[in-house]
Amino acid sequence: METTTTADRHATQDHLARHERELDVLSSIGQLLATQAGQREMLADVLRELERHLGMIRCTIMLLSTDGRELVVEAARSFQPAEGHDTRYRWGEGITGTVVQTGRPAIIPRVSREPLFQNRIHRRSRAGDEDISFICVPVMLGSEVVGSLSADFPVEDRDALDEHARVLGIVASLIAFDVKSRRITIREKRVLEAENLHLRSELEERFRPENIVGNSRAMQQVYERIHQVSKSDTTVVIRGESGTGKELVASAIHYNSRRSKKPFVRVNCASLSEGLLESELFGHDKGSFTGAAQDRIGRIEQAEGGTLFFDEIGDFSLSVQVKLLQVLQEHEFERVGGNRVRKADVRVIAATNRDLEDAIAKGDFREDLYYRVNVVPIFMPPLRDRKDDILLLADHFVEKYSQKMAKRVRRISTPAINMMFAYHWPGNVRELENSIEHAVLLADDGVIHAYNLPPSLQMPDAEDSPRATSLQARVKLLEKDMIVDVLKRTHGNMTAAARQLGITPRMIRYKVKNLGIDYRKFFKKEA
Repeated sequence: METTTTADRHATQDHLARHERELDVLSSIGQLLATQAGQREMLADVLRELERHLGMIRCTIMLLSTDGRELVVEAARSFQPAEGHDTRYRWGEGITGTVVQTGRPAIIPRVSREPLFQNRIHRRSRAGDEDISFICVPVMLGSEVVGSLSADFPVEDRDALDEHARVLGIVASLIAFDVKSRRITIREKRVLEAENLHLRSELEERFRPENIVGNSRAMQQVYERIHQVSKSDTTVVIRGESGTGKELVASAIHYNSRRSKKPFVRVNCASLSEGLLESELFGHDKGSFTGAAQDRIGRIEQAEGGTLFFDEIGDFSLSVQVKLLQVLQEHEFERVGGNRVRKADVRVIAATNRDLEDAIAKGDFREDLYYRVNVVPIFMPPLRDRKDDILLLADHFVEKYSQKMAKRVRRISTPAINMMFAYHWPGNVRELENSIEHAVLLADDGVIHAYNLPPSLQMPDAEDSPRATSLQARVKLLEKDMIVDVLKRTHGNMTAAARQLGITPRMIRYKVKNLGIDYRKFFKKEA
């Protein structure tokens, strides 16, 4: 009787000690779930705790893939898949797939006696003397199963296995809660990213004036600056090379400002002599000089309440600069030959392609005027620095001049596009527009070819630069254009290209060789 009592006492003590270890492990797992950032790293630490303190072996966590069709390993200890075996489980496949399908735990006392046991993820011996027990429990979010938690054990009695299954079930519940929290966080992050992308797209579209074409990073910065300065009456100077579209920016600022319903008046400083410029700008009184038969209002008065745009302000004479400084500082001016001080309610926008700092150093531009006009500078990038916009601009001009000339131009050929990208465009957007106008005028088959572009763009190595002087030559150029375009779209796949052109692969191979087309350069490069 005494021996039985001692045995029971030892069993009770072992049971309590095991429960204490289980509670300690659950506490540690709770802390891991609360502090770990990465899901996989956290789950790996959870499995480490189970194996280190509760004697479990080959612990594995599997989660459903995003399409919900199969289970994939998210974390595993001693991960050694059997050679040639798939480590994934389909819905209802094997013990693990069945647990996920039914939502009920599975306790396998001896895996060697279970025909459904797949033995895929870990290398186990199926011999009887090395037999093991296996427990798999579902990871559930409410009534939805999202994965499984499994572990191997030395062969034990059913009561011990039931106890292990209970502990694994608690851990699976903790994991499920963490998975749910992470999924909610990921979902919210994706929603926020989508909203942010949508808002950014809307803002970029809103900032982009309708009269300006271009989506490059350099132009996005210009659009943002236009949006900023349009809200105020601050003086703006637009700097950049000739032909970059400075006047378009000035008009965009005006028509997005509170002065949009008032006049936008342009003064081309470079096209007028000093005497004419002064009269043109400030106006004159009757009899102020020979030929002044009547009073005449100047551009400043014409722009009253609106915007006055000085194109090429760097070409102002020093005497005119003094009077302009008065307009900017005091908002006052006098007509030529008059002595009445007049008020000027105008917003001034200036533009120049000159180096104003260099002009100041040479004494050609007043420093005080420079600081008055250079309050907010906007730098227009040359076309060579915004090559991403070349095709967009070219398409815009093709549409413009096709309508103007009543011609149907469908597309620009690949060699012509390559030629435009290779060119340095010293005349910027203005030169591109003139080139497209030239090409649309010459295009006679609905396609702009490289030979339709102006001679200044022609290069010795251009694919179709030779002038087509006969019907046979023109047909050959057209064939080459079409084949190059299709090969570019199909990344050099001649079978697919032949299908699109409605000819046989043998025929396209013959033509590619005959026309000297290097189809390999169109192969898609691996990232």
